[in-house]
Amino acid sequence: MFSRYFHDIEIAIESLLGNKLKSILTALGIIFGTAAVISMLAIGNGAQQEILEQIKMVGVNNIVITPTIDLSEGENSESSESGESGNGESKKEKFSPGLTMKDLETIKKIVPSVKKITPEIIANSFVVQNGRRVAAKVIGINNDYFDIYNINFEKGRYYSEYQVENGIPVCVIGANISAKVFSNVDPINKYLKFGHVWLKVIGVLEKSNINLSAADNAGVNLVNDNVYIPVQTMLLRYKNRALINSKSLSSGNSYMGGRFFSFSGGQETTGSNGNQLDKIIVQVKETEQLTITTEVLSRMLLRRHMNVKDYEITVPELLLKQQQRTKDIFNIVLGAIASISLIVGGIGIMNIMFATVMERIKEIGIRLALGAKKADIIAQFLSEAILISVSGGIIGVFLGVIFSKLIMKFAGILTIISPGSIIVAFGVSAIIGVIFGISPAKRAAERDPIESLRYE
Repeated sequence: MFSRYFHDIEIAIESLLGNKLKSILTALGIIFGTAAVISMLAIGNGAQQEILEQIKMVGVNNIVITPTIDLSEGENSESSESGESGNGESKKEKFSPGLTMKDLETIKKIVPSVKKITPEIIANSFVVQNGRRVAAKVIGINNDYFDIYNINFEKGRYYSEYQVENGIPVCVIGANISAKVFSNVDPINKYLKFGHVWLKVIGVLEKSNINLSAADNAGVNLVNDNVYIPVQTMLLRYKNRALINSKSLSSGNSYMGGRFFSFSGGQETTGSNGNQLDKIIVQVKETEQLTITTEVLSRMLLRRHMNVKDYEITVPELLLKQQQRTKDIFNIVLGAIASISLIVGGIGIMNIMFATVMERIKEIGIRLALGAKKADIIAQFLSEAILISVSGGIIGVFLGVIFSKLIMKFAGILTIISPGSIIVAFGVSAIIGVIFGISPAKRAAERDPIESLRYE
């Protein structure tokens, strides 16, 4: 029995090889449909991987509190000073101390769901060492920062309790800073200069190879070009906006530890930002506590800031998960559109096979007259349809892999080809060959042998 059907498959292969151009054109729909499905699934997998990496980098169960800075403050200064609004009524501005270390200490002391908490004070300028001058972002933090953001050390250690409490000039540097400033030496226990202070390097962070678009907007922290110092070091030796006076406001400089200091080439805007801290990152113990903790923090800060809502609370993980859901829907739509081309390819196979049946009626009649059964005719034409779809699927798999690589190279979109996507795409193409090949095969087998022999 197997040899009989094997003979039917041989006849199908001979027929396809005898009409190569028609066979290739018939398979085009399957080829490009399979390639499109693999490419779309690869883009979807890449997008999902990016989201997972972003979630890892923003940390788990984090809440980020940032100050909101009124950029129109200067435009409204005259009316504010006169104490009148535009309609002539008296207007009294409420005072808010802004985001401060006292806010952080209160949150840490009162809110029971807080697992870790860290401030952030950011200064943009240059680090200098041995004649090298490199642009860098210096961030004042505490040790919880590294745990919150899942940052690992390549070498070195955390700040000691003494260094944190007393504002000792020590720092932890990112991998790019280490490579640029200390290219040929071990940076541990070496010094680099930021502003007017020499900082002792006590740690180097592992290099992050992730390059994410709009990373800052997603709350993602890219650490390679950063220099981290204890927050008290930043407040005592660099900038403490809580100590700003009229002279520093007029000059745009920061008042630091009893002296004025301007970041050369920096991006400081102390005249419009009176907040002591640029950010507070709170990590809660459980994901279920994110929403209620956010509400508690909002109410607490509103009371502490004299009912002035000059802050913004965001949950990066929830934002990223929402972004992931949006991308998943988009990928499903793309996959569905790509799958339509597979269905169109199957319809093309069916149409060509119907035409082939009409062209080969006499051949069918001769085979039936020589003793072939209807099952043989079905096996022959069904084999042709399956061979077209399977060969098209194989070619489509190779094209899909190539397209995915080209998309990643030229469009800069991360694509990840999984074995599952290849199996799904190839399996669907083979199934389509079976589904759309059955009807023409049955039509061929139901032909009357005598009428087929008489057919001109």
